[in-house]
Amino acid sequence: MVVLDEHANLIQNYMTTDHEIFLAYDCGKGPGRRLIRPDNPYAGGFYALRDAIGEMMQERTIRAYHYTRMTDSEIAILHRDGVHLSTPTTLRARLDALVAAGNLSAEASSILYDASPFHSEQLQSRSNKFWMVSHPIATDDSGVIPLMSHWGGEVASMRMRDRVRLAELAKIGTARVLELAVPLSLTNHSHAAGKAVVATYGRIRGCIPDKSAFDLYAQQRLQPDAILAVHSETDPSFTQIGRGYPTDFVDVDIGRWKELTGEDD
Repeated sequence: MVVLDEHANLIQNYMTTDHEIFLAYDCGKGPGRRLIRPDNPYAGGFYALRDAIGEMMQERTIRAYHYTRMTDSEIAILHRDGVHLSTPTTLRARLDALVAAGNLSAEASSILYDASPFHSEQLQSRSNKFWMVSHPIATDDSGVIPLMSHWGGEVASMRMRDRVRLAELAKIGTARVLELAVPLSLTNHSHAAGKAVVATYGRIRGCIPDKSAFDLYAQQRLQPDAILAVHSETDPSFTQIGRGYPTDFVDVDIGRWKELTGEDD
């Protein structure tokens, strides 16, 4: 906050000018629209500041959210062992646990494992990561519903098209949202976090930037104390996520076009 306060005028001048350029050039609402988009004279200093805030965020911990479908046993393991990264080995172990508990047949387990994106060109991009999102998303949002509708997520069920298998997976576990404390030193996303911080500060100063939400992934296991809360679909908080929970969160991207232009969406 000390650094942000020292550069409050720069942040406000950049964001105000950016909005003016947006209206005059991108929306063509100003008289005599130019052929070339005008430069923002505050851009250089603003981007340098944002980079500096991103470096500072490397030492910080942020709250993040993971949308999933898990069994009670898996949640108990999370509380005991923390969050392990997603790998072919961890997927195999989770499938074996479902078979042992009688929730899945051995045949279905093998089919799911063999169909996983881990056995494709996506092995490198998906292995040894645990994905989250920086800002809470309402649980009825179309972007997260698929993650909570069927057990297994992107590495087990997202590519499955067999309706019988999907019906099985829909009966396993419960839709959950994991609320996590994530040290940014365990990720590659401190710069994105810096952008979100500056955007939030701009709001404090009366500007109207977007919320700068971002996806992020941990590259190391999260300890058990990183689990701040587990919101299950049977909990009252589940339906409040992103629309009343956390209590201080407002999704500024809702109605954003009207905020920017004064026009209805």
